[in-house]
Amino acid sequence: MAEFFGMGGYGAYVWSAYAVFFVVLLIDALLPQFQRRATLRDIAARLRRESAPSRSAS
Repeated sequence: MAEFFGMGGYGAYVWSAYAVFFVVLLIDALLPQFQRRATLRDIAARLRRESAPSRSAS
């Protein structure tokens, strides 16, 4: 089993490459969800501002 994880001396490079790949994959999957939530919050705030009665200084 140690030979498998060691991979002939290249284990540190291989496993760190896998780790970076999965971190980037996770970010790539989650970032659009966070951006969507932020965009929906911005749209909701804009709609609330536009529908609120305006107070003009007349």
